Amino acid sequence: MKKHKVIQLRHLSDSTFVIRMERNGMPFQTGQFLILSLKGQIDRREYSVYSGENDDFLEVLVREVEGGKVSSKLKRLKPGDQLDVDGPFGFFKFSPDMFSPQKFLFIATGTGISPFHSFVKTHPGLDYQLIHGVRYLEEAYDHKDFDPKRITLCTSADKNGDFEGRVTAFVAEQKLDLETNCFLCGNSEMIYEMFDILTGKGIPVSNIYSEVYF
Repeated sequence: MKKHKVIQLRHLSDSTFVIRMERNGMPFQTGQFLILSLKGQIDRREYSVYSGENDDFLEVLVREVEGGKVSSKLKRLKPGDQLDVDGPFGFFKFSPDMFSPQKFLFIATGTGISPFHSFVKTHPGLDYQLIHGVRYLEEAYDHKDFDPKRITLCTSADKNGDFEGRVTAFVAEQKLDLETNCFLCGNSEMIYEMFDILTGKGIPVSNIYSEVYF
């Protein structure tokens, strides 16, 4: 476990924020996660790396959980504060040259967009489509960092997205290239349902990769 100094807290909504901290030379592969805790405290939480592999800082995207032992304290951090950081961990690693063809579909709910933000920052020019499911438009976290022609926002509680409804409903209506490599990140209910939708459309199980957020 290493100590990393906080550089900045950037608030994206009332409950969601990005923590930028010193990288301190930490190596990671996009798609991995870190375990964060406040200095001297035992409660710890896992967060996917939000920044790119080539950035000289580390970022994570955090949603404050009501009554949460860690997220509410992270929200009160200030530049110069220290975090205990362990990792990186995880097998949701991504490198385009591992795949042929290099055609990708990223499907996320909520803060499950984190690894895909890292994917796209690390690999500019990537051939991808991103479908992001949230409740409200304000939860379209840093969509400006994605190619607007390659991202679809699904909103289930307002009409301000590109599609009104859940990501599963949107994907169920789409015709997909069966060679597409599909990456899923978000709540377990979405992932289980999406797995059935994708395989039902003929996407091979070997082309589906997932990371569950709790």
